[in-house]
Amino acid sequence: MLSAAEIARGVQGALGLLRRDPVALLSFDNTMEACLRSFRLMAVTAPLYVVHSLIRYANLTVTVDIGELIAIETMSYVINWLLFPVIFYEVARRRGWLDRYPRYIAALNWTNLPGIVIAIAAIALKLVVPAAVDGIIEIALQALFFYWFLVITRLALGTDWAMSVVLLAVNWIPSFFLLIIVDRYIGVLGGA
Repeated sequence: MLSAAEIARGVQGALGLLRRDPVALLSFDNTMEACLRSFRLMAVTAPLYVVHSLIRYANLTVTVDIGELIAIETMSYVINWLLFPVIFYEVARRRGWLDRYPRYIAALNWTNLPGIVIAIAAIALKLVVPAAVDGIIEIALQALFFYWFLVITRLALGTDWAMSVVLLAVNWIPSFFLLIIVDRYIGVLGGA
């Protein structure tokens, strides 16, 4: 498992990247071992994802039983973690970025820990604010995550903003469609 020191270093690096600090990239070793090790965060963030899902489903009605819901959410969680790294490997190979691949993917993986904490705070806040503010919180949260991704992409890969936006689309669009598929499958119906 990951040590407390590794977690602190990774979170500090991820938050440093949010502040556009290029030195923060040094928090992530540029080795395949470090990259693969960063996928252990799936286990670290899983309990937080459960909390996020419990809050999300508290106001939703679904048409599947709880066992099926847990199975689908678990598969979706794992697929979302692995989808972009797999797709991006081919992009990196074709663009000559394989030398930067480990640090880039590790940095993106490490943003998931502070990112899920921020997402939990946002979803909890949405429960207590007026419905009119709900959409603003969602837009602000998406803007924050998009900005974070763009900054990491620019710093880790040395790309311009246009290429960073293209890679954001390559990351976000498949995840968005996965969310739609999952919501349709489980029959999400607007709650009270």
